[in-house]
Amino acid sequence: MKCKGRLLHTGLDRSIVEALIEPARPWIDEACQAATAIETLHRLQTHPYDVLLSGRAPDGPPIEQFVEDVLRSRPALPVLIVAQPPDYGEAMRLARLGITDYVPWDSSRPGAVGQAIGSLRRALELAQRQQHLDDNDDAVPELVGRSEAIRSVARLIRLIAPRRATVLVTGRTGTGKELVARAIHAASKRSGRPLVSVNCGAIPENLIEAEFFGHVKGAFTGAVAHRVGRFEQADGGVIFLDEIAEMPLDLQSKLLRVLQERAFERVGSSETVQVDVRVIAATNCDLKQRVERGEFREDLYYRLNVVPITLPSLAERNEDIPVLANHLLERICRREELPLKQPGPEAMRRLMEYPWPGNVRQLENAIDKAVAFSGERRLLYPSDFPLPAAPQTASALTGVDLKLPPEGLDFEAAVTGIERSLLRQALERTAGNKKRAAELLRIKRTTFSAKWRSLEQS
Repeated sequence: MKCKGRLLHTGLDRSIVEALIEPARPWIDEACQAATAIETLHRLQTHPYDVLLSGRAPDGPPIEQFVEDVLRSRPALPVLIVAQPPDYGEAMRLARLGITDYVPWDSSRPGAVGQAIGSLRRALELAQRQQHLDDNDDAVPELVGRSEAIRSVARLIRLIAPRRATVLVTGRTGTGKELVARAIHAASKRSGRPLVSVNCGAIPENLIEAEFFGHVKGAFTGAVAHRVGRFEQADGGVIFLDEIAEMPLDLQSKLLRVLQERAFERVGSSETVQVDVRVIAATNCDLKQRVERGEFREDLYYRLNVVPITLPSLAERNEDIPVLANHLLERICRREELPLKQPGPEAMRRLMEYPWPGNVRQLENAIDKAVAFSGERRLLYPSDFPLPAAPQTASALTGVDLKLPPEGLDFEAAVTGIERSLLRQALERTAGNKKRAAELLRIKRTTFSAKWRSLEQS
């Protein structure tokens, strides 16, 4: 087996658990016990277990009712029933309900324990095959993870991909918003047509309209030739509008018209251009708050937010880090034409304990760097991951206790230094975008600009 599985067991004597599960440890990543039928159902609904191993009566309800409840909750889950003594009429009834195997238990019979362990291993292998098929069906091969949070996103992508509905993808920086857009496009009927990506925060305001809708020759200084805009380039396909919150208000009204009528005019022309484009937008901001502050049109917000997809941060799906790390290692080593490397136990513990404020993108960069640092070694050490200190929260900063040197200090110079450092870090994090830098510091853009000019002159 290439990967280990997660097992949930219930209603079994300790002797059976030890005899069955301990020999199967090479194939089991995690084995948990549920004390009751209610707890079993709750765990299956909230955790991505791969196999259920159950005794005949975990508590109270008839085994047939219990199995029916389990498979109604998780239809594809491999279920093994351990029966002591076996009842073959019962075995037939449970088989019709959809269990994977009915395991007669008699430890005194030669070979019985080995057969039971074989049944458990086959169930774990079946779970792996189903997971592989699920990944292919979801058409999100790069959306790696086994957590329920990421699998829910994959199911939603598979559901809405064939439709034309506009999609709004939200999530923190580095969670993979563009990846989701590409997955939706790849699984849609438009997959053979263009996918055009536009970063709304990276285009100068005076050029953004021409960038979106194109222009004719002579429309403005420098327009020396006719140019097709991004919406025309995406005709028949998908346009991905990243950082949609950064779009100027005057252009938002024109985007609203495109969404309503699928029509626009090029800059400098009165000719109406019709396009057939599916729009997928993305942001790491709270657009609803932008609407309330008058910074984003409410009608455009509702036009974009037809199908919302919220991506979890890596901290919210910490259990995905091992499989993500190994997936990224395999891809990077293949790209660099290196033998496959793997993190040692201490290195993996370091990755699991780090909060990853930059999410999957930061994890990928850290692994890329570790591959370079490790040289010819196949095993990665914790020292190969020189991770930066996790950023402090606002509450942590407000409670910071700066130490006053015995000789005292220049108060104004110290405060100026702190301000300069915070403003510079905000600009670096937003690639020089003062508007977004001001938002990081919870101040107005005009206040940010004034402080920056003042500090530059000091």
